[in-house]
Amino acid sequence: MADEKWRLRSGRAQRRIFALVSGAALVTSGGALAKDDEADAAAPGLANVYIDFRTNYAYVPGGALSTGLGDTSLFGTLSQLATLRKLLDRPALPGRPQLSAPTNQGLGVDVPLTVDLGDALSLYAGFTGSTSYNGLSGWSDVAVTSWFLGFQADVYQQNGGALPTLTLQSTLTRSVPDAPLATTSFNTVIEAKYALDPDEMKGWLAGVQYTHVEVDSVLAHVGSTTAGYVGGFYQWENNWKVSARVGLQSFGGAQLLAVTPIAPYTQPLVRLDLDRMDDDDNRLFGITAQIAWAPKPVYQLTVRTPLYAIKN
Repeated sequence: MADEKWRLRSGRAQRRIFALVSGAALVTSGGALAKDDEADAAAPGLANVYIDFRTNYAYVPGGALSTGLGDTSLFGTLSQLATLRKLLDRPALPGRPQLSAPTNQGLGVDVPLTVDLGDALSLYAGFTGSTSYNGLSGWSDVAVTSWFLGFQADVYQQNGGALPTLTLQSTLTRSVPDAPLATTSFNTVIEAKYALDPDEMKGWLAGVQYTHVEVDSVLAHVGSTTAGYVGGFYQWENNWKVSARVGLQSFGGAQLLAVTPIAPYTQPLVRLDLDRMDDDDNRLFGITAQIAWAPKPVYQLTVRTPLYAIKN
């Protein structure tokens, strides 16, 4: 029965990978149809090739899992699961009570090779290397802990019109190496950006994010997370740009082998972004700070330093 359930989960994971690839192909072929006539007249081409290097730090209090906005929220989750996996690998003691998820800190880097296909579509794939710390076992060895792939596409562009730009981003993340708490995560964000000026230097944001985690064990389960948010952005003439998002997230709870269950919750979150752009709206540097109550405050900080091989 356990093998049958694992095969069912493996089949769902394969179907989600196929859906991710199919979605990228769909927006590639259909994105141009959603643009205004003046945008259609522009010749598509390879705009940028770069490594969107990201340094991540996450603080996850005991009894919580990291949730929040963006792919980097998964980094904290994977760090916490890695900590729990090490604790569960310890020899079992007779009568030992259930474990509680300990306070965890994670430090890591994302190394995604990113290719911009014109202005409306980006493809990326890479890996995460990280280390984590808890009061029971100290810092872990630095290792590659996951790989990921995904795309971001403007399925509709405002271009001065009445309707906002609609952006779809979808990412698949797989933890490595395979272990009792190995996971496959699927993160999808749909965001609307309404610019208040022709140069799109200021405006409003609104979006929805859905995150689903599959655990390779019939004895563990991590519920899905749905988040909704609103916000805004402003870019100065010197190309510094600030964005803010506030919202609510709803988590379905978790049961992780011998770990005390983490109850479902609906809690607020706040995310702030500060970016340095160039004249062509390419990011040169960025900092993201986020607090997500899960239900205790989870703190995340990300520093982005893109390394360009081709930049137009």
